[in-house]
Amino acid sequence: MSTHKKMLLGFAVGVVAGLVAHFFTEGNGAVLRFVTTYVTGPIGQIFLRALFMLILPLVFSALVMGIVEMKDLRTMGRAGLRLLLYTILFTGTAVVVGMTLVNVLRPGEGFDRDLAESLIAGTSERVADIVESSRQAPSGIGFVVGLVPSNVVGAAASNDILGVMVFALIFGIGIVLTPSSATERLKEVIDGTLQVSMTLIDLVLRFAPYAVACLVFNLAAQFGWGLLVRLASFVGVALLAMVIHGFVFYPLMIRYSGRNPVRFFRKAEEALLVAFSTASSNAALPTTLRVAEERLGLPEKVARFVLTVGATANQNGTALFEGITVLFLAQFYGVDLSLGQQALVMFVCILGGVGTAGVPAGSLPVIAMICGMVGIPVEGIGIILGVDRFLDMCRTTLNVAGDLVITAVIAGPPGNEKNQGLGAQP
Repeated sequence: MSTHKKMLLGFAVGVVAGLVAHFFTEGNGAVLRFVTTYVTGPIGQIFLRALFMLILPLVFSALVMGIVEMKDLRTMGRAGLRLLLYTILFTGTAVVVGMTLVNVLRPGEGFDRDLAESLIAGTSERVADIVESSRQAPSGIGFVVGLVPSNVVGAAASNDILGVMVFALIFGIGIVLTPSSATERLKEVIDGTLQVSMTLIDLVLRFAPYAVACLVFNLAAQFGWGLLVRLASFVGVALLAMVIHGFVFYPLMIRYSGRNPVRFFRKAEEALLVAFSTASSNAALPTTLRVAEERLGLPEKVARFVLTVGATANQNGTALFEGITVLFLAQFYGVDLSLGQQALVMFVCILGGVGTAGVPAGSLPVIAMICGMVGIPVEGIGIILGVDRFLDMCRTTLNVAGDLVITAVIAGPPGNEKNQGLGAQP
């Protein structure tokens, strides 16, 4: 059985076992707490931490090699510009779809106030942490300045993926501009680092089916289906927006790239399943790179450059979710946002999609920041925290699918060797 089928089986086992445990214990049994605290919880966390441990060397080496293999800075500049334009197009489309559905369906109106107050009361500490994170995050010109780390070791130690990526871009450019026997040996070392990182991540992923079962078991055992039912209006609108963006817009762009959408996504299913299971674009990056090169046949140098940058900078699903959540909370609290304010929300969501960390729940501090900007009570985030993990899994899948679609569009039609990844234009 292939790895992704094992993961799908692990997901199904985790859901069923978690729902059964929730039914018999109502989420409060001592035995269940022991299992989630000392068995399934640690197994899932160790798996995720092992992946995150290897992400930094992978991101650095893959991005450097992607630049080095282009060999021409003008080629890299054209690829980078097209990546930026497509990222804005994809993310902007996602936010417009999500915000339009919220304005039409209005899921925040008529929401059960008693239920909302109970949900907020039970998540006050978590909301306080999210608000503190949003205050510490740089914004405006501070965000731009912060992209360039003053100490790359410090950036790596604080898990500043964007800072490490900027250093990798500069380092790769330096190698291209310094042709010598020493830099050739350096390229071999970095390429070796990439290969070792991929090998170690493949070893970690062998345990993915068991980790996925544990992660999903914890989610289902704690909340059951009850919370999804009670928040059905919010969850339904979010999922509908993701479905429209993923099953309408993405296939159109794949057609534009000269490929068959059904075959494309069938070959990409392993990467999408890893993204759904881990709820992290960064954790899914190794599998996404392998699927792009081995299964989809996308040019290696284009895939390494676009996918590595895209795992952090191209967050379509995250931006869509942020826009939906902000408008949902505005409707719930009766805050009437003008067209200008909604345009501001859309703009910040697009920027947030670029700057949001590709880790579980990475979008919540951005949502808190946007709520504060337009006068929406930030504590309202507590309403959706219970279903955020499930929706995080869904939007991460959309993020990774978007990365693969943009890579295919930039690569151009299959067999287009002339432009080597610069055939399709926005």
